[in-house]
Amino acid sequence: MAKFTPEQAADVLAIKQVIYEWGDELDINNGLKMVETDCLSKTVRYNVGGEWREGLDAVAAFYQARMAGLKAGGAVPVMRHIITSLRVAFDGPDKARVGYLLVFFAKAGEPPFTDYCDPLAVADVTMECAREADGEWRITLFDSGQIFRR
Repeated sequence: MAKFTPEQAADVLAIKQVIYEWGDELDINNGLKMVETDCLSKTVRYNVGGEWREGLDAVAAFYQARMAGLKAGGAVPVMRHIITSLRVAFDGPDKARVGYLLVFFAKAGEPPFTDYCDPLAVADVTMECAREADGEWRITLFDSGQIFRR
């Protein structure tokens, strides 16, 4: 088990908050305001949709294109990203590696849903975070691999 200094323990909380804000943005706005959340570094490396994207503009373009595709398909699903088993390891005072399990639900329609909806996927997620010049922790890398898929 990792032992943290009091300063590192505070950093773990800040890192968790950034990751939870990231997940909340996906759930509430389908990622369309991801750049505005200030969760991602300007130089983020982001693997989504089977392709690596570099920088905020590329991430924003992905979420905009995904939304356009969902709308063209006739339904924008309600999504929930459940983050669990989060672990943080420090690679220095301003760099951290994060791993967690992501359980992903999505369903078209209007909530609350009263019929059964099982997870679409369970993924092992890897993130890297850095404390940037303004003192804020931001996500510098996002990658995931689905271990269960519906």
